[in-house]
Amino acid sequence: MSEPLVRVSGLEKTFTRGAGRDAQEVHVLRGLDLDVDKGDYVALMGPSGSGKTTLLNILAGIDRPTSGRVTVDGLDIATLSESELARWRSRSVGFIFQLYNLIPVLTAAENVELPLLLTKLSKRERRQHVETALGVVGLGDRMDHYPRQLSGGQEQRVAIARAIVTDPVILLADEPTGDLDKASGAEILSLLARLNSEFSKTIVMVTHDPHAAERAKRTVHLEKGVLEKAGAVADARR
Repeated sequence: MSEPLVRVSGLEKTFTRGAGRDAQEVHVLRGLDLDVDKGDYVALMGPSGSGKTTLLNILAGIDRPTSGRVTVDGLDIATLSESELARWRSRSVGFIFQLYNLIPVLTAAENVELPLLLTKLSKRERRQHVETALGVVGLGDRMDHYPRQLSGGQEQRVAIARAIVTDPVILLADEPTGDLDKASGAEILSLLARLNSEFSKTIVMVTHDPHAAERAKRTVHLEKGVLEKAGAVADARR
């Protein structure tokens, strides 16, 4: 059997709260083990403060573990320097935020193009990648629109196009429907399911919404930094 795309082993994350005699260690993740296969779609659930976003940030190389190993596509990312980590993240990770994080003064196309500016692609090649990504999310006719001219659901689609434009190894989504109405949220969940089923994108999604989690192939529950249980979902595309 092949190795999983993502392997988390004995992951610990501790923060220090306060200073001096009042300093306290806060254990956010406690000996966590998790495998994610290529093409998997995992929903990560748990109460606030359970460590979900911390785990997502560690998988993205935004944060570093206190101890343990995180291997993505055969690479132990904890061993990388900050500059190596930044280069790896720009190529390998697509991050989808709850609040879109689009730049208001840039058009949809310019927002999507941002990750490509770190590559050696020509301007023409970048344009082709941008057109493809916006086409995939159904916004090929909104390339020249600014965020203020788009609905919240369309803004999140632009953010997803930006996340996939480099063809990353893994997509990480932090409450991607948390700021959307029910209808727009359902459209975003259908898009993520399509990216997984049709384009074989590996997705790890943090969510509080059980209806969103149902769209994933399996659900992982965190409770106070400990992995509680995992379950399979019969049909990720329903």
